[in-house]
Amino acid sequence: MKGKRRFLFLLIGLILGLIISVKLNFSTQLEGQVDKTAPYYSFLGDKLEDAVINVANTAGKAVVSISTEYTRRIGVRRYYSFPFGESPFPEDDFFRRFFEDFFPEFPEREYKQIGLGSGVIIDPEGYILTNEHVVGEADKITVTLPDGREFKGEIKGKDKRSDLAIVKINAHNLPVAGLGDSDRLRIGEWVVAIGNPFGFALQNPEPTVTVGVVSALHRSLSRSLGKDRDYTDLIQTDAAINPGNSGGPLVNLKGEVVGINVAIFTTSGGYQGIGFAIPINKAKRIISRLIEGKKVLYGWLGVTVQDLTEDLAKYFGLPDKNGVLVAKVLENSPAQKAGIKESDIIRKFDNKSINNTRELVNIVSQTEVGRKVKVAVIRDKKEINLDVEIGSRPENIEELSSTAISGAIWRGIEVEDLTPGNLRQYRIEEKRGVVVVNVEPNSPADEAGIMPGDVIVEINREPINNLSDYKRITQKLKGNALVRTNRGYFIIKE
Repeated sequence: MKGKRRFLFLLIGLILGLIISVKLNFSTQLEGQVDKTAPYYSFLGDKLEDAVINVANTAGKAVVSISTEYTRRIGVRRYYSFPFGESPFPEDDFFRRFFEDFFPEFPEREYKQIGLGSGVIIDPEGYILTNEHVVGEADKITVTLPDGREFKGEIKGKDKRSDLAIVKINAHNLPVAGLGDSDRLRIGEWVVAIGNPFGFALQNPEPTVTVGVVSALHRSLSRSLGKDRDYTDLIQTDAAINPGNSGGPLVNLKGEVVGINVAIFTTSGGYQGIGFAIPINKAKRIISRLIEGKKVLYGWLGVTVQDLTEDLAKYFGLPDKNGVLVAKVLENSPAQKAGIKESDIIRKFDNKSINNTRELVNIVSQTEVGRKVKVAVIRDKKEINLDVEIGSRPENIEELSSTAISGAIWRGIEVEDLTPGNLRQYRIEEKRGVVVVNVEPNSPADEAGIMPGDVIVEINREPINNLSDYKRITQKLKGNALVRTNRGYFIIKE
């Protein structure tokens, strides 16, 4: 009996030992797996952390706060008003004089407005790169360094189109941020945004550092947001950019400036994970001119263009959608002088293939003014090479573009050149002329019976081939005019 008990205890002991051994072996294997992977993750975390710390300690020392003051004059009108806008009283009426005597118009008042932004030192002698919208209208600029020193800033050069400016302070041997190569940026690459959001509210001159990745490249903002600024080819990042960050640098993990923070996209006024920066390579091309106070010149072709769709490519007999369609050619522009015409398809510019409008706009604007380049266009399914001398982009480009889109209103008629779009819209079969897109009610053209969709091919027996012919002929017209359209003849009275 005792032998059986001893055997039973021995068996239980063996089983327990086996279980403990298995557990210990499993734990050892698990610990071995953790030990192999933990250093890897630790290394990545430490490496990223060390890189951000290094960026903050180096590039961060070259980031400044910019405070601006500018004066706005606001006229204060009389405190009374009339329900329908204009006074119902004659000029010499007693009641009118009564209102003017007792409710006089106050003179204009001046209001001081304060702005905040950031900048980055790019030269040890006190040259600072920032946004034009930060300092462009300033009467007074104060630059605060990270160490707390304050200097009076002077605008050396500014360019509204690129939204870049150079501010100079009287200081020497300053820390400088190196400029990187924004063309080598990749989506997903880590970047650091440095600036002074709410810096003066926080009462601390040291810049703020936020970390994120390059979310997208070659982004464009609507012209309604940028007005006359060229917010194209921007870097998009999720590194937090807040009010006051404008003008500060976007830096890679090497500490090189790859962009200048310019804007955030928000529906609430605060940060929502979408910020934009101007690629530093854009700034590099004009920094020297800004420092010298020279006007920045941009190449100009003088055309309105649009991307090709599959339907347009098929219509013009193209094998793909590469290239841009010329919708309008401005009068006396480099394009018109070189022989570029509406409905031409630009496939190459200066021996470089053009795939879309963004590429054409960028390459033309960067081309030296006065330089002659070859432009390859497809016309009637044949390639034609034209020599174009690049002009300087005019100041009133928006006005020029709008007049190119539609003709000046003559006797109530507004016209456009024939394009693939309006050919389809109005089902036009004519090959020459201008199409009527609007007729003012009760105008001479309306009374004559002209309608939108009519194609004007002759005026007073002079042929109309395009918008240029139409403008040339209508500008000199006097008296009644005989207008021939695709529906017949009409007399439009003066």
